[in-house]
Amino acid sequence: MDRFEKRAMALALSLVLMFFGLVVYAAKGLQADLPTCLPNARLFDRGRLVEIGPNRYQVDAVAFMWGFDMGTLNQIKLPRGAVVDFYVTSRDVVHGYHIDKTLVNLKAVPGAVTYSRVKFDRAGEYQIICHEYCGLGHQNMAGKVIVE
Repeated sequence: MDRFEKRAMALALSLVLMFFGLVVYAAKGLQADLPTCLPNARLFDRGRLVEIGPNRYQVDAVAFMWGFDMGTLNQIKLPRGAVVDFYVTSRDVVHGYHIDKTLVNLKAVPGAVTYSRVKFDRAGEYQIICHEYCGLGHQNMAGKVIVE
């Protein structure tokens, strides 16, 4: 192995360690909940918003061509400080589920459920968008979380 190869290997190893360190920092230091796929979760075909405790909520969101079914016409209203568990699936194709100004960035996959948790500390509107091209009408896939 010559000097160039050793430097390239050292650089690659240092980048891998740096990325791993950033993931650990995000999970522990920023208390970001890493997205998770729940392969054995109960599938659902209708969206809903359920209060599961004091200021704790569960959102079952179903993505489908040109919309999100979250049980409340693509709009969720929550009080400030709410902790929300998002469970996301799809009826038809792979969709994205990104909530602006949060770390929620999930794939909605037919036959699978993905999960993330977020705490809404600031009042305001948080846009939900599909970040995966899912066909004609993709640009219309939107929703919103309103924190009062």
